[in-house]
Amino acid sequence: MMQSNPLDNIELLTDIGDSFEIIVTGYSMLPLLGKSRDRIVIRRTSANDDIMHRIAMFRSANGKLVTHRVVAIDDDIVTLQGDGNPIQQERCRRHDIIGVVDRVIRESGKSISCTSWWWRTRERLWLWQPRIVRRYVLAIMRRWLERRKR
Repeated sequence: MMQSNPLDNIELLTDIGDSFEIIVTGYSMLPLLGKSRDRIVIRRTSANDDIMHRIAMFRSANGKLVTHRVVAIDDDIVTLQGDGNPIQQERCRRHDIIGVVDRVIRESGKSISCTSWWWRTRERLWLWQPRIVRRYVLAIMRRWLERRKR
């Protein structure tokens, strides 16, 4: 008998309730979200919600769950990009968006609203940096995180 992965049907969680919590598993949203360091609360969205510049979760064409920032919306096509990946972008349809990140829960247990002044300021400060600056900061952060794991 084949074991099923609970993430295979994660879309059903937004049908059952308004939100669900999941652990961050990658580096693509550094420095704001850290792998295995943070948990995020995903909130269901409707087609009318303004999701521009929000961090959204969707299922990619290869079936993987991706949580990246919405950088453009053109009719029904949404373009997303990881804060920690200043080059690569993904596209999906608006109805493929599972939800947006509503809150971040740090290792310490501190919960931060993604609509708070503090969070929005940190986002803007990071995203206003030139790509070359972000690239070098990210390289240093990844190396530091890898050494910290050892």
